[in-house]
Amino acid sequence: MSEDIITLGGGCFWCTEAVYEQVQGVLAVESGYCNGHVQRPTYAQVCDGDTGHVEVVRVRFDPAQITLREILEIFFVVHDPTTLNRQGNDVGTQYRSGVYWHRPEQADVARAVVAEVNAHLGGRVVTEVVAEQNYWPAEDYHQHYFANHPGQGYCAFVVAPKVEKFRKTFAARVRRD
Repeated sequence: MSEDIITLGGGCFWCTEAVYEQVQGVLAVESGYCNGHVQRPTYAQVCDGDTGHVEVVRVRFDPAQITLREILEIFFVVHDPTTLNRQGNDVGTQYRSGVYWHRPEQADVARAVVAEVNAHLGGRVVTEVVAEQNYWPAEDYHQHYFANHPGQGYCAFVVAPKVEKFRKTFAARVRRD
């Protein structure tokens, strides 16, 4: 089995992680931080907004089951790519929208999808498409957060609706195992 990896920033990583953990063809999802200037940043440091890091998820997937384009189509439905440094009430550069590629071919696919979404949304997309740099996994308690804490307030009122939107919009892509 071959696999590929892409890193996505779509606001709080709990939301993005929860969605991709339910996608058929996704092999693993890890919450983390990237594209900042601090080595081994903590959640508190990233939340302070001084590290330059963005909250992201690394998505490992099987391209025989799901393409990068399909991964990105889901991404652009489950978050708002038109709000600069913000998703809902989560505000700051750590919540910026971004596709962080690992190989130049991924950048080409990402730029093409961003252009399509941008045309559809009237030129308002602010999603950055840049190489992933300085990646660090988030602390253990952030991993699989929604799966471990579905009743927690933020999960119930912010994460769960995004997961439900994915499940309704992409019913054929929902993991069956």
